[in-house]
Amino acid sequence: MTQLLTSPSLDAQPDHRPDHHPDHRTRHRAITLIFLIHGTVAGTLATSLPWIQSHDRLSPTALGLVLFCAPIGSFVAMPTANRVAHRIGARRATRLLILLWCALLPAPVLAGGSALLFPAYLLLGMAAGSSDVMMNAQGVALERSSGRPVMSGLHGMWCLGSLIAGGVGIVAAQAHLDPRVRLLATAAVLLVLAAYAGRGLGADAPTTGAAEPAPRRFALPTRAILGIGIAGFCGTFAEGATTSWSGVYVTKAVGAGPTVAAAAYTLFMLSMTATRLFGDTVVRRLGPVTVVRIGGIVAACGGILVVAFRSPLPCMLGLALIGTGIAMNVPLVFSAAGRKGTSLGESVAGVATVTYMSGLIAPAAIGWTAGAAGYPAAFALITVAAAALALLAGALRTRPEHVPLTPAASEPAPAG
Repeated sequence: MTQLLTSPSLDAQPDHRPDHHPDHRTRHRAITLIFLIHGTVAGTLATSLPWIQSHDRLSPTALGLVLFCAPIGSFVAMPTANRVAHRIGARRATRLLILLWCALLPAPVLAGGSALLFPAYLLLGMAAGSSDVMMNAQGVALERSSGRPVMSGLHGMWCLGSLIAGGVGIVAAQAHLDPRVRLLATAAVLLVLAAYAGRGLGADAPTTGAAEPAPRRFALPTRAILGIGIAGFCGTFAEGATTSWSGVYVTKAVGAGPTVAAAAYTLFMLSMTATRLFGDTVVRRLGPVTVVRIGGIVAACGGILVVAFRSPLPCMLGLALIGTGIAMNVPLVFSAAGRKGTSLGESVAGVATVTYMSGLIAPAAIGWTAGAAGYPAAFALITVAAAALALLAGALRTRPEHVPLTPAASEPAPAG
């Protein structure tokens, strides 16, 4: 049974034997592809929502209740992911869960009725949350063993996968392709890619000596990493709320048309994707605390532009600044959790539980604020969450700033 997620000794001194651990480049490519696949599934599901609502004749309230099942499933599954890894091995768990996430992709369009959408999205949320924990744990483990920050680039590939799925959805809609056919074909392709990526993770190393104790059944965050989780919560709140409400805000508060609204959302996603893809270089130069602190200030300035100016150009610029500012928060939160906790898997699972709790809270909080005080007040709440990152960034300080993420001196040099 693997010790990757449960043994502090292996966290500090990774096994570089070639029969169990592929070289860092091979593992990096495999984990990168897994992040891309995960984002593609999420984006494909998002682009299928209009068809699902129309086909099953769902009211906005009913659709909201259906979608609410996904974060509930994630919230339940994420704290237990480390237990699964302990039983079957971390890399095997990652492979199986990403395959399950791809296989469940057609479930909503094949449900055959609105009543079956609720269990379908509950299962999707469980698969999404548990696979998210495992792939982030793999990324953090790679970062620690290679001595180089990689989490920002990995999350950038997730965003890229989501953007690719959006583009495919637009082309499929223009071609009048049945969404059931599109999701089945997409799932088949992604299953093949996921199987290929899983092979690149290599096999789990066998245990030696006494068996390690099983991790907790439900990995809530410890006091040591709670501050990191709160920073992650604020950043994910701003990210999720902006993703969900930017198009509505541009339409309702600014008075722009659907084309401008779509362009504003796309600009937000592109700015976040580009920042993540190139963010690892910035982290190496400035350190994670400085990057998150500056990002919070940039995102808050973007939120002020969105709230203060009711015209399309400043609003789009503000959304781009929000995307740029909050982009690095989630990858650096996971990286800090992996370095600070005594058990890599439990730390990542605990932080993920707090971080993604915003998926349960943000939609309702923004909707209630918009209904009670207007859309600008709702975006002011997003601005406050972004500004909080500048104050909470210190929680990510797990080692002196500007010190490279290199293995300990007692560790063997990474292979390759």
